Amino acid sequence: MNNPLEALRVFCVAAESGNFREAATRLSVSPQVVTRVVKALEDELGEPLFHRSTRGVQVSDFGIRLLERARAAVAGVDTLFERRDRRALSAHAGTVRVAAPSIIGRPFVTDALAPCAAEHPGLVIDLRLSEVIADVVQQQIDVGVRIGALRDSRFVARPVAKVHFHVVGSPALLDRVGTPRDLEALFARPTTAFVDRNNGRTWAWLFKGGRQVTPANPAFVTDDPEAECAAAVAGYGFAQLPGFLAAPHLRAGRLVSLFDSLAPDPWPLYVYRAQRSPVPARVRLVYDTLLEAMAAIDSR
Repeated sequence: MNNPLEALRVFCVAAESGNFREAATRLSVSPQVVTRVVKALEDELGEPLFHRSTRGVQVSDFGIRLLERARAAVAGVDTLFERRDRRALSAHAGTVRVAAPSIIGRPFVTDALAPCAAEHPGLVIDLRLSEVIADVVQQQIDVGVRIGALRDSRFVARPVAKVHFHVVGSPALLDRVGTPRDLEALFARPTTAFVDRNNGRTWAWLFKGGRQVTPANPAFVTDDPEAECAAAVAGYGFAQLPGFLAAPHLRAGRLVSLFDSLAPDPWPLYVYRAQRSPVPARVRLVYDTLLEAMAAIDSR
């Protein structure tokens, strides 16, 4: 092997990327070069660094153990040649993969992490937004945000807020169809419906005492929570929305809250990270930043 240090650098980037093609893009080389260098390093060490399949590559147990030492070796040499100016990489340089539902990620996570990227040159935020629950191992997620139960022992998770739910309608809708006096009257009127992307089924509306009702004849159906909120504001029908989506519209008078006495118990909002040790400084930085930011969300 002509240059073991450069081989370790390629390995580190490949381990932090979703696949060799992504690693090649970050290194400005071809995917074939990444494959060739990784294979040569595996031959030199006598151990597989990645498990390869048709779905992509996964760092092996040996590769995980090697990764921190390889990062330290590469960082140590880089420090010798580091330019002591504002462009120098910080101690938090590297990629942190973050997973979050789009309803949390777009308005909150992106803004919360922007100062981190500005203050720590070399920190790369790889944000994956989806209402589908992330496969943390397969997607190599470092830090995540989730609403609802989180019982996976692979995570270090902390509940930071409670998400309340509101049945809402626009003033125009109330003028058009009247104010329902009970749940039977509510579901006889136009409603919206939200489709769970994890299973393709319509979410049931939740009420006090564990009662659940699935809208039978919705006037608007979507798998995007922000679209459902917009439909409620536009007057398509009554909707049940999480507090952080409904709150600004309730304050502005664009929506009216109904049946507050029948509201269900709030759901926990978690920030979690993969349970691995030691925790890289960049992962700890992003995790701590999101703990503080998510706790400040107006989820009522």
